[in-house]
Amino acid sequence: MITSRRLDIADAKLLLAAAAERSAQIGVPMCTAVTDESGVLIAFERMDGGKVSSVAIAIDKAFTAATSRRPTSFYSGVSQPGGAAWGIDQTNQGRFCVIGGGVPILVEGAVVGAVGVSSGTAVQDEDVAQWAVDAFPASERVQNET
Repeated sequence: MITSRRLDIADAKLLLAAAAERSAQIGVPMCTAVTDESGVLIAFERMDGGKVSSVAIAIDKAFTAATSRRPTSFYSGVSQPGGAAWGIDQTNQGRFCVIGGGVPILVEGAVVGAVGVSSGTAVQDEDVAQWAVDAFPASERVQNET
């Protein structure tokens, strides 16, 4: 039997609030998704002005970060032609996202969920997602190494 830990709705609301705070600081209204460790959506927020086209992207970024156990930015380079993960963006019914802005949440070495953010540049999205994860009291920093 496996015992797993996962985010609950109170955790998700804390993460959404942190993402909204950072989004306001940088002046970019974002779409933010929070998933459990299996990539299943727990909560979502589209700030006023967040791009409608970014709704699905934010959800897919959180899905990818949770299920791959890595930030989505990790895949930006390795998914290019000739890269070790070339074509990975075509897996999981096209939901695997290789654009920065998805960050897994680790607690005691285990992924308990993820945050996905979209509407800005990949760098802005990643910044907001990481800000939210860093605001989560029990989270640990994920190493984004190859």
